[in-house]
Amino acid sequence: MKIAILSGTVYGTAEDVARHAANYLRAAGFEAWHGPRAGLVDILAFAPDALLVVTSTTGMGELPDSFLPLYTQIRDRCPAWQGMPAGVIALGDASYGDTFCGGGELVRELYAELGLREVQPMLRLDASETVTPQTDAEPWLDAFAAAVRG
Repeated sequence: MKIAILSGTVYGTAEDVARHAANYLRAAGFEAWHGPRAGLVDILAFAPDALLVVTSTTGMGELPDSFLPLYTQIRDRCPAWQGMPAGVIALGDASYGDTFCGGGELVRELYAELGLREVQPMLRLDASETVTPQTDAEPWLDAFAAAVRG
């Protein structure tokens, strides 16, 4: 099974988590592809069976600039991903209150518009509580892998 892993980052942490997720899912037997600078054409060429987005949050609950072009391409072109299993790992800082992990919430809204099926509740990684987001994501990745396998 092929999993496309996309990432949006400000300081590099979300990309590190995405790279770790790709390696972790490969070790679990998936064909995981992480495209940190991918465009929609690259994703469609990979032809994923599942989608995972790892994103940080910036500003007032917004997506990072590094992810906006891809997000816009996906939203505007509406690829035929209805029913595809998907998940979101969101990074943020809970001290920002209502905008905590807002970038992840925007991805979840896009999933709903496209008909993707979230198979695992969004993982919220709080920068004020963790110094090891990569390993903190592993139990969630185990559950995501099990849900994708069905």
